[in-house]
Parts: sequence; C-alpha cells; structure tokens
Amino acid sequence: MSNSTPLPQVAWIGLGIMGSPMAENLIKAGYPVTGFTLEQDKLDRLAAAGGKAAGSIAEAVADADVVITMVPASPQVEAVAYGPDGILENVKAGALIVDMSSITPQTSVDLAKAAAAADKGLRVLDAPVSGGEAGAIEAVLSIMVGGEQAAFDEARPLLDALGKTIVLCGPHGSGQTVKAANQLIVAVNIQACAEAVVFLEKSGVDLSAALDVLNGGLAGSTVLTRKRDNFLNRDFKPGFRIDLHHKDMGIVTDAARNVGAALPVGAVVAQLVASLRAQGDGGLDHSALLRSVERLSGDTAA
Repeated sequence: MSNSTPLPQVAWIGLGIMGSPMAENLIKAGYPVTGFTLEQDKLDRLAAAGGKAAGSIAEAVADADVVITMVPASPQVEAVAYGPDGILENVKAGALIVDMSSITPQTSVDLAKAAAAADKGLRVLDAPVSGGEAGAIEAVLSIMVGGEQAAFDEARPLLDALGKTIVLCGPHGSGQTVKAANQLIVAVNIQACAEAVVFLEKSGVDLSAALDVLNGGLAGSTVLTRKRDNFLNRDFKPGFRIDLHHKDMGIVTDAARNVGAALPVGAVVAQLVASLRAQGDGGLDHSALLRSVERLSGDTAA
C-alpha cells in the first residue's frame, strides 16, 4: 500500500491469550498498534513485537481510527467502554469500534446505542471469534460480525489479517448470538470426544489410532483435530479456559430461554462445565472436560 494511503491507527484493548497474538498479527500486516492491558508483561510483549504500549485506555484510543477490544466478558467490556476514562469518552470522532470479546448479545446492542448517543459519529461492530489460541496465532479465526454493512466493509481489511472465515451475520448483537451457538456446539463436541476417549481407553483400544480413524470419518471435527493431543497427553494448558466457557454456556442458555429455544443436551453440558469449574479446574483448557468424565467413570487420579 502506498504512503498516500496509510493504514489506520489501531488501539487494542485487552492482550490476553487471544488478544496478544491477534494484535501481533495486525502489526505483522503493517498496522500501527497502540495497546493497553492490565498486565505489564503483556504490554512489554506488544512493544517487543513492534507495537506501542499505552498507560491508559484514554492514551491508547486518543489517536486511533479503529479501537479493538478483546476482554473476557460483558462487565469488562462495559468497564473499558464507559465512564470518564473509557473508550467512548476519549476516542476521537468518527472512529470505528470493534468489540471482539464474547459477551451477551444485549451488551453489544447497548454498546452500539451508547456509541450512537455519544454523537461523535462512532461506528460499532460486535465481532467475536472462534478458533482458540491456535487460530489466533495462525490468523485463521472464524469471525462472526454484527453491525452495519458500511462499518463491516471498513473493518474487513483488518479482520482479514486476523481470520479466514469472516461473515456479517446481521444487525448489532448478531455476531454474539452466532458465537453463543458456536460455544454450544464446541462444548457438546468436546464432551462427546471426552466420553469417547474414556470409553475407548477402558475398552483397551489404541487411543491414538482410534482418534485418527474417527477423525477421518463423519465423527471428525475441528475440535477433535485441535484437541487430540490434549486428550492423548492429558495436557490441559489453557488455550480456552473452562472459566470462559462456563461464562459462554450461561450466555447461550439464557439467550435460548429468552427466544424459547430448547437446549436439552446443551443444558446438561453447561452443568458439566459448571461442575468442573466448581471442582477447581476453571483455569484449565476446556478439553479438561475429559477429567470430569474420568471422575464419573471412577478414575480417582483425575
């Protein structure tokens, strides 16, 4: 791209497991990125990757054309967006705000309304992602977007640097609704894989061989591909924490109740996720649902 059309200035708020590699992918794509997060080591990492560390949200967004937020849940989105030190108060007129957190659809709708009420010409998209830490690192995330077409078109080049499947799903909140459905499918899939793993091992089958052949047929899935080694090695280092999936299962079950959709299997898996969290495993990867199945199956080591 020529110097006559410089890439927009980006402010990135939230540099966690997902946010850090995503911000770094924007830097690799040539975007000037100023970041803010609560942990100094994450700010140091951004600076080492070629970004600029800010001392506050206000400082990060002051000159930004685009503000991207990637924080854990609705309360954190509200905390960074609102108030005298928040994004809406301090961002310049005409900025594009892209919230990539996974939150309730209503929070996204409320944020869009608040941005419009600020009377600064702000545009908002909800753009949650799927693909986990590996997808973030590899820039192959699936990004489901809610908002207006013009804002989506403007954001598209940035989103192309972060993901592979990028779809405008409807008006504000639609991205979050699709993400909730995504988390329902992922949780049920992980639970089914975990049950199969325990069944296979207790039957004396070579687990590695079994998972390979299963993944080549109709039982195959991205979940099985991404989580195969977690299951085989009992490696539950967090790519996506049980704590966060517990939050997401609360979002989908609540949203489904509001629209009158029955989630019988989803409700059971939501309880299993909650149970695992209550047993102290909330900081583990969601593939640790395997631990719950092992305990139920009498494996006291789990």
